[in-house]
Amino acid sequence: MATRAQLKKLQADLAKTSNRLGAVGESARLSRESAMLDREATAANKKVIQGLRETVAARNPTGNTTVRKKRKYTYTDEKTGDLIDVFEDDTEEIRTKGTKIADAKAAADALAAERVAGRLSAYDILYREFKANGLESLVEAAKNVILNEDSDSGRILALRSSPDYVKRFSANEQRKLKGLAVLDERAYLAMEDQYQELMRQYGLPESYYAKDPTGKQVGFEQLIANDVSNIELNDRLMAAQDRVLKSNPEVLNALKQFYPDIKNGDILAYTLDPKNAIKDIQRKVTSAEIGGAAMQSGLTTNLARAEELQKYGVDKAAATEGYSAIGDGLQRGSQLASIYGESPYTQATAESEVFKLTGAQEARKQRQKVTGLEKATFGGQSGITSGALARDRAGGY
Repeated sequence: MATRAQLKKLQADLAKTSNRLGAVGESARLSRESAMLDREATAANKKVIQGLRETVAARNPTGNTTVRKKRKYTYTDEKTGDLIDVFEDDTEEIRTKGTKIADAKAAADALAAERVAGRLSAYDILYREFKANGLESLVEAAKNVILNEDSDSGRILALRSSPDYVKRFSANEQRKLKGLAVLDERAYLAMEDQYQELMRQYGLPESYYAKDPTGKQVGFEQLIANDVSNIELNDRLMAAQDRVLKSNPEVLNALKQFYPDIKNGDILAYTLDPKNAIKDIQRKVTSAEIGGAAMQSGLTTNLARAEELQKYGVDKAAATEGYSAIGDGLQRGSQLASIYGESPYTQATAESEVFKLTGAQEARKQRQKVTGLEKATFGGQSGITSGALARDRAGGY
């Protein structure tokens, strides 16, 4: 049987053995954990390495692993201002982007804005100048073409070529065709003002110098086109005044008789330009000329009859010839009708035949009847066959 000392020694040995076994177990555990950490670190490293490889592949798809190239020299592009590196393999890379193109565009935009501002300023000046003479509508109508021009001369030319301007100063086109100098706006307007003042002085109706919305006075177009000066126009007005108001008393008397309110200026206007005279004055003057022709032949007429004859196309010349014929035979015709108990042979009867009015055939038969009775009675020529009553012609006896 073991002694107590032996037992204690045995317990001590067992304790040592247990401690050694525990240390071995702990060492094994630590080894296992270390191996696991090594495996995890290796996997993480592999992921990092793979990520780096993918990044390089994306930046260098050709597979060229050379990242840095040796630069030979650097230059600046004159057109763009770009700073460019040139490498030994003659490839080029832009180091810094230039601003020349952007700067040039900005400068061009600024210049364009400046030009637009300048054109608007020039347009405003042109507008004010023309507005002073009541012609601003011409500038407004040509605004687009004016703003497309850079020079003052170009703007003026564009304005003067516009349709509204050509229409307003239409006499200039006729002047060019006649070899006359084209008038500028000031000279043209000055002539219009001179004409207007003269016509006012002579009492011509306002219709002869009335202005349209653009200020144009249509009545002056032919005067300007024919280069008629204000002195020449004054001479014409004086001549017309002497010829009509002083040398034609019968016509003037008829006018005053037929139209008590008519003015000398109305008559004068018709004499100056009968073609363009207002219709009312044309009608009045023609009626007066018919009345004046009757007076010159010792006959009389009234406004209603004169206007009726005018409607049948009778004018001054026809009235002068017709009333001369009527005056030659009217008295004898009236006497014969009375002697032989026939219907009265009146001025109206003779007018119907001479001027071919309604009842012209009946009037002709009546004249022929009384002249036939006289011949039968006296066996000779009728007292009214030697005059105009014996003429069997168109438009007369």
